[in-house]
Amino acid sequence: MCIIFFKFDPRPVSKNAYRLILAANRDEFYNRPSKLADFWGNNNEILSGLDMEEGKAGGTWLGISTRGKLGALTNYLQPQQDPYARGRGELVTHFLTGDMDSLSYLKKVSTEGHLYNGFNLLAADLSTTKGDVVCYYGNRGQPEPVVLAPGTYGLSNALLETPWRKLCFGKQLFMEVVEQSEALPKDTLVTHLLDVLNNEEAQLPDPAIEDQGREYIQPILSKYAAVCVRCATYGTRTNTIILVDADGHVTFIERSMLDKDASRWETNTYEFTLQS
Repeated sequence: MCIIFFKFDPRPVSKNAYRLILAANRDEFYNRPSKLADFWGNNNEILSGLDMEEGKAGGTWLGISTRGKLGALTNYLQPQQDPYARGRGELVTHFLTGDMDSLSYLKKVSTEGHLYNGFNLLAADLSTTKGDVVCYYGNRGQPEPVVLAPGTYGLSNALLETPWRKLCFGKQLFMEVVEQSEALPKDTLVTHLLDVLNNEEAQLPDPAIEDQGREYIQPILSKYAAVCVRCATYGTRTNTIILVDADGHVTFIERSMLDKDASRWETNTYEFTLQS
């Protein structure tokens, strides 16, 4: 389970406005090995965490490059998983390391979607000169990817904008923060966004999650039905905030759980300017 809220406006009218505000949670088993976000790639041009699970190593759930490529992945909740399917994290890695534009890449992925368990994939090209393009494809939805209109979106473990109660609740909280973003100091904005990501209020009842997850999710529905998931061995273990301002300056904040301990966290901040 994961959740992503984002707002993008390629041509903000105000100099104080952000082109992109993204807030995301990675929910995973606490003992699944992974690396904290850092720069990597041929020229240290890619910034992301990395999955280190055997057979899935090198994949990622969210990353951005200095060239302006951004990729983000959520799994699609399904009761039965194919244990022989390809690792979904490679979908983001291949986009970040390749030269294809976002729409062309997702069109290619759409022809191979059957090789993976259910997923949602966001791919973006962020360009200060050409304008930002954000695209979406889910292999349990429409056969073709779509180019998104500027606006505010929520994505969890169903198709984009599927109105799960926790998604609607979290998106409303996110929008309330975003509406103040031009007037807030950056540190305050980040703090408010982290508050959204760490909201543990279960949004129940939610027939949509029950129907999609069926018996798989019923025993722990009250935990999964919150923006921040907190179970004994599984839950939200990474918060990520990405801000891109009108000049292409990127601020990337990752807050990560340490040593499988939900009371211990480490926050790292990276900043760079997109290559024009």
